[in-house]
Amino acid sequence: MRKLILQMQMSVDGYVAAAHADLRWQLWGWGDPWPWDERLKQDFNTVFDSVGTILLSRKIAEEGYIDHWGRAATRFPADRHYAFAQKIVNADKVVLSNKLEASRWERTAVVHGDLAEAVETLKREEGGDILSIGGVGFASALVEAGVVDEFQFFVNPAAVGGGLSVFNDRSKGHRLALLRSDAYECGIVVNRYVPGLP
Repeated sequence: MRKLILQMQMSVDGYVAAAHADLRWQLWGWGDPWPWDERLKQDFNTVFDSVGTILLSRKIAEEGYIDHWGRAATRFPADRHYAFAQKIVNADKVVLSNKLEASRWERTAVVHGDLAEAVETLKREEGGDILSIGGVGFASALVEAGVVDEFQFFVNPAAVGGGLSVFNDRSKGHRLALLRSDAYECGIVVNRYVPGLP
């Protein structure tokens, strides 16, 4: 059975979206320049080696995730740091949405219905792991549905003072077991967790 990996950038105070929308707290937000260090870029690309499907929210698909990385794959075909962009182009992509009728992107299917059921169906299919890309609302819904098998938090060297978290259960909370933690010269720490007690 495939696993669902939730990958998010995060502030050191635990937020994935800052309360102040104009606050620039992420070292990299898809544009130029890309100030991550060499080892982090390499490790980021390695994540995509095991990915067979990319799970997207409707919002991030419509805001240009697929088109953006398609252009990057064309723009930087020989740059090994952007090898992941071609992997995004080649991967099967699934947009979970009850609002979209059909896909307008290549290699992309639109799936309707219950989020948890749709994800469990994807997990039972053959192929590499499923990487989830989306905003805080989509990520929170996946966490609430209990379908995330691994969390990958790219913790930026910035505190935002308030904002939104992917964890919203205030009665029980969420216990996570650390798989590994890697610190990088640029200041980012990547923490990987699985749900459950250590």
